[in-house]
Amino acid sequence: MTAYDTKLGLYVGGEWLDAAGRDTHDLLNPATGQGQASLPLASAADLDRALEAADRGFKEWRATAPEKRAAVMTKTAQLLRERANAIAQTATLEQGKPLVEAKGEVAYAAALLDFHAGEALRNYGRVLPRPSGTRSLVLHQPVGPVAAFCAWNFPILNVVRKLSPAVAAGCSIILKPSEETAGSAVEVLRCFQDAGLPGDVAQIVFGVPDQVSRHLLASPVTRKLSFTGSVPVGKHLAKLAADTMMKVTMELGGHGPVLVFDDCDLDATLDTLVAHKFRNAGQVCIAPTRFYVQAGIYERFAAGFAERTGRLKVGDGMEKTTQMGPMANPRRPEAIAELVADAKGQGARLLSGGERGDGGFFFQPTVLADVPDSARAMNDEPFGPLALLTPFDSEADAIERANRLPFGLAAYCFTENGRRQARLGDEIEAGMVAINNVRLSWADSPFGGVKDSGYGSEDGPEGVAAHMVTKTVHSA
Repeated sequence: MTAYDTKLGLYVGGEWLDAAGRDTHDLLNPATGQGQASLPLASAADLDRALEAADRGFKEWRATAPEKRAAVMTKTAQLLRERANAIAQTATLEQGKPLVEAKGEVAYAAALLDFHAGEALRNYGRVLPRPSGTRSLVLHQPVGPVAAFCAWNFPILNVVRKLSPAVAAGCSIILKPSEETAGSAVEVLRCFQDAGLPGDVAQIVFGVPDQVSRHLLASPVTRKLSFTGSVPVGKHLAKLAADTMMKVTMELGGHGPVLVFDDCDLDATLDTLVAHKFRNAGQVCIAPTRFYVQAGIYERFAAGFAERTGRLKVGDGMEKTTQMGPMANPRRPEAIAELVADAKGQGARLLSGGERGDGGFFFQPTVLADVPDSARAMNDEPFGPLALLTPFDSEADAIERANRLPFGLAAYCFTENGRRQARLGDEIEAGMVAINNVRLSWADSPFGGVKDSGYGSEDGPEGVAAHMVTKTVHSA
């Protein structure tokens, strides 16, 4: 069995801090349920020290030439690629996803750094036309120290999504990743450190989430909050951030509707959707979850989806043949089991899966058909390997049902009708819509949602812009 060998710690003011004199948290291997490492948790004094360092780091980094910022980011991307195998292995051991998915996460993170390195050089602003002898300048300046909080489902990418735009913009940052996937974040920050990022510019702390967030967000040093996680926690943090009127980016939960029309390429659609649904054991905020299928092809779609799902190889993410790993923590299998029982109790048909696995935090990839809108799983984000199928008759009905929830992060549509594609792109209430494909994350495009799924964007130029403030200078 592969050993977990990442050395864990806090990174504050350019110094790695160990567990001496601090409370600790045990990291578990999701494939076995066994402990594999001990993580030090930050004290109040550690958080104060991180805030002081971030204040110093901002003053230094905002005055650093964009070319130097870009060079550090480019070097970090290079180091990520060189260390991809080791970093991916850490992510799999602590989060559970198949190793090939973790390596893909490293590749995307490196691409995002490369793109944002370029954005560091493209902070143009503008000059407004004025009468001779006067001038008005619109400037974009870094907002200040950032407090960023990450979810555990993409332990490499979520960390880079916070660090990369902040560093490009000229901000300092205090990052609190998930305690359950701490090693991935530590390995990423070591790449930044080895690429030459000054020690005061980026800090990593771990601790009791509510205590850390209240401490960092109450400080006048913190000028931006960036959060990836659940809707309830996001709303709680937004209220805390309002007390100091800081800038906020929220990337919250989703409940991705999938509209499948009878003119789609059915086999290709099924192959694409089954693979994407069970990626990362369904623990993806943009996962396709509610499958609305036109009545004429519904039974064929359901049978094909269940058959493909039943062939998936579930196992330890470190095994080469594994297509879906365990869930990330002991809470998730029980939550999915409760949703399945509720749906079946309301008349849903179990077509595949539906049971917990042996050992670790496994749950079978599961397909339910004829799921009524009243089922809990159709209203609460499952965040797991659960596909919910139900038929529709008309396009208007499909759109109405897709839009009925307060979530609005991602949506998927499959149809060969060009006019319908345009209507769906306009009428679906989501920050991101994929038509005849499932790829929503690109380094150069914004990633974010609407309604309860949050506000603001990550990735793309918008990700860097979210870390800037606008100033106008009028001179005569």
